[in-house]
Parts: sequence; structure tokens; C-alpha cells
Amino acid sequence: MTDLTHQANLVEAFATLAESLVADYDAVGVLQLLVDNCVTFLDASSAGVLIGDSADELELVASTSEASSIVELMQLAAHEGPCIDSFSTGDIISVAKIDDSPERWTLFQNSAREQGFRSALSVPMRVRGTRVGALNLLRFEEGVLNDGDVRAAQALADVATIGIIHERMLSESESIRAQLQSALNSRIIIEQAKGVLAFLHNSSTDEAFAKLRGYARKNQMLLSVVAEQVVQRTLVI
Repeated sequence: MTDLTHQANLVEAFATLAESLVADYDAVGVLQLLVDNCVTFLDASSAGVLIGDSADELELVASTSEASSIVELMQLAAHEGPCIDSFSTGDIISVAKIDDSPERWTLFQNSAREQGFRSALSVPMRVRGTRVGALNLLRFEEGVLNDGDVRAAQALADVATIGIIHERMLSESESIRAQLQSALNSRIIIEQAKGVLAFLHNSSTDEAFAKLRGYARKNQMLLSVVAEQVVQRTLVI
């Protein structure tokens, strides 16, 4: 890939993410676009986002594959791993070789290796003193992302974070907990829709998710709305 092509791809990544913030706001849709863009335009094999008010309350809200979901959920269950540390410290955590992870990350290390991942990068989602989550990029190859991709990942995460915080400020009547619960409810519907499509088309859940996202984008619909219609069987994809 030439430098000009890579730059054009990054412009597209930021443009699509920015567009999602000025249209009908959908937190899950924004975060799903964030992880999708990271895999499409950066040197990442898979990605996931954890969102919450504290390290004890982080939840998986968006991911690009079942493999990344498993790794993120393991981090949450064990309360260990790069994403947890990135959220807690506010620092970028780069893991060039998962086999060499700290001993305190044993469960994360085992889970990541089982899913075929060999390296990872976690970036915090925070603005000044406000933390909302962490973005995790997983790779099948060992090594670190180049400096440009690291900066781009943090910048994309910052854009999504600003959108989340801005929405919270506009929704003064809603607590942060209520917004998070709404996002999690949408995620549950999306998982149910993936199961329905996988059953109907005899496909993997990853393939079902790709079909779900593709329909939502093509028809300019919220991902959560499409998922709900699929679950209620009022929409056939």
C-alpha cells in the first residue's frame, strides 16, 4: 500500500466516523464503526471496545469477530489484560508478543493465543479526566504497529469518545448508567440477530454479523434497528 493510498484510507476512516456523529446518534453504531474502521484501515486483524464508568464496570459493546469478543470477555472476567490496564492508567499499552505478556495477564494470554492472536494494542478512550473505555486492536502477527497507525488508532478513539461525552452532556436527564444499559441492550439484540441469521443461512456468526452490518449500511439504518427487526422476524435479510 502506498503512502498516498494509506492517507486516503485514513481520511475515509475519519470521515465515516465523523458522519456517524452528526446523523441520528447511535452509540453502538458509532463504536461498531470505530472497530470496523480500525480493522479496515489499520494494521489490525480484529478489534473490540470496552465501555464503562470504572474498571469494575467495563462491558463489551462492540467487536469485529467472535474471536475478539472471546478475548475481551476474558479480560473482563479476569480483570486483567492490556485493555483493563489502558483504561485504568490512561496510557497506550502495546504488546509486541503476547507470549511475553506479564505473568498477571495469564488468562488473557491463554485466551488470545487460543484465538490465534500474537500481538495487541490497547488505547484509552478518555478526554482530559473523563474516561469512558478502551479500544483493543488484536493482530495475528507478532510485532508492534507503526507509529502512524498507533496515532491514528488513538485519534479515531478520541473522536468516538468526544461523541459519547457530547451525547451524555446533551442528555442531562439520563444518567451514564442508563446510557450504558441502553447500549448493552442494543448489543444483546445484535447478538440475538446474529444467531438468527446464522441459523437461517447455516453460516458462522461472523458471516451473519457481516450480513447484518452490510444491510444496515446499504439502507442507512441503525444497526440496532435492523437487528431488532431481524429478531422480530419483520425483516428478512
